[in-house]
This record gives sequence, C-alpha cells and structure tokens, in this order.
Amino acid sequence: MGKRIVVPVPRRSSSAVLAAVLLAGGAVACGGDGGSRSAAAAPTRTASAEPAPTAAVARAVDASQDFTSLHYRVTGTLVSTGRLKAEAFMGTEPAVMRMTMTADDYKGGSVRLKVRFLDEAMYASSNRLPAEKLKGKSWFGAAPGVWGHNVDNQSFGVLPDELQPSPLVQSTMMSASKDVRVIGTETVDGARTTHYKGTVRYDDMTTATQRAQVYGLHADDPITMDLWVDADGRTKQFRVRADHLDAATLTVAGSLDLTFTYLDIDRPVTVKAPPAADTRWLGDAREG
Repeated sequence: MGKRIVVPVPRRSSSAVLAAVLLAGGAVACGGDGGSRSAAAAPTRTASAEPAPTAAVARAVDASQDFTSLHYRVTGTLVSTGRLKAEAFMGTEPAVMRMTMTADDYKGGSVRLKVRFLDEAMYASSNRLPAEKLKGKSWFGAAPGVWGHNVDNQSFGVLPDELQPSPLVQSTMMSASKDVRVIGTETVDGARTTHYKGTVRYDDMTTATQRAQVYGLHADDPITMDLWVDADGRTKQFRVRADHLDAATLTVAGSLDLTFTYLDIDRPVTVKAPPAADTRWLGDAREG
C-alpha cells in the first residue's frame, strides 16, 4: 500500500537521465462599491482607501505568502512543450504536491504526465515512459525529490523548469515592475478582480529569489506581467509573457505565455504515494 499524507489546514481569510526516459527526447492572478457619493464627499477619499497600483500589487504579493495550501491551474505555451495545461495541489506543512499535466510535444503527439512529491521523494507516470524501462510497472520513484524550496525544487527534469517553482513565489516578480497600471475589473473563476499590468526586467529585481524566478523561466527582457487581485486584496491570477530563450544557446526560440490561476486556498491537501508494487524505485535518478 502506498503512503498517504494529508495536510490539515485551518479554513482561513536535473537529472537528464530521468527526463530523457520520461519524455523520450522531448523537452518536455475591484470594482466600485456601487453606492453614490456627493460632490462634497469626493475630496475626502484617501490613498489608503484606493491604493496606488504599485501598493495594491505589493499588498497582494505579501498576502499570498500566507497560504498554507493552494489548488491552482496553469495554462499556456512553452517552446519545449507547445500548448500545455496543468492542475496542481500543494501544501506547505509538510511540503507536498501533486500535479497532472498534458502538453503537445514539439515533435508531435502529446505528453500526459502525473507527478507527486511527498516524504522527500518524487513519483512520476507518463505515456512517454518506455515499457522496457518500467519493467511492467506504471510509476518511477526517485529521491531526493524536493518540493517546497520555492525556487530550487528537484524534479529530475521531469517537470519543465517553468513549472517547478511554487506559484506563490513566482507572483512576487510583479512587485519589481516600475510601470504598474490598472487595466480594469474582470471576473476570474467567479471572483471579481482588479486587473493590473506591468513590465519586469531582470535588472529591476531586488532579491535573489526574484532573479532566480526570471532565470528559471528562460525569459528574455522584458517580461510582460498581469496580476488579478480579488476583493480580499489577494492574488487570484497572474500571467507572464516574454520571448522564450533556448536554455543552451540563450537565443530566442519562441514565445513564453503562462497563466496561473488560484482556484482554492487553505484547504486540506491529500497526496498519496503510488502502490509500491506498481513503482520502479530508482533510489537516485542520477544512477544508471
């Protein structure tokens, strides 16, 4: 029987070896209050009631760091995968994650991938797993498979680099933008949000974590970033777009366009290891 981890959350406010095996050569974020104001009352409005765009973005980024679990969706395009869609559940206490991803491989066909992280191990299953490598099993297991380090997670190259970091950290890039502006109000996944837009450059990044995020995206300057903030002042969705660089040559190879949508927060997350009998345990994917 596989091990099962449940994250009880209170309801509140690379190794090239495994990557090559799995992918067979394919690189694999408000509206008005609706009331009326008299002309005399209008001058009494303060900046704190309606913060400037930069302040609203900074507040949303800070609020996102308090999440102890997240259910999120990723859609978009990468050079390595073509069109992709992923859905994931992650918890921070303990650090666990499970994700399913589908993508159009650039060599044709498609990739279907399932990834789980728990107990400092990673498990992966894919339609691109060669039967001779699996020896009759459905899953690979590898250690140490690390999730929860924000940026430097370890998926042995199974997940595209752009999907490895926590989206809670990726959203912090927007706070480095020097030209944030309000686009308008929009509904995202049923929630009323304010849509902000700005551009981000590597030289604008003030922290090592932000710079690592840009590096991991393989994105050329500038990055266009959109952030949707809900009525509670929290990130609901964000989108990053840029020229996508080839990781080896650092030349433009296509377009990067990813949208991360926060579907639910602070609910219990369950991650279960695959049955031991159906897992080919590699121990360490760096071994032959």
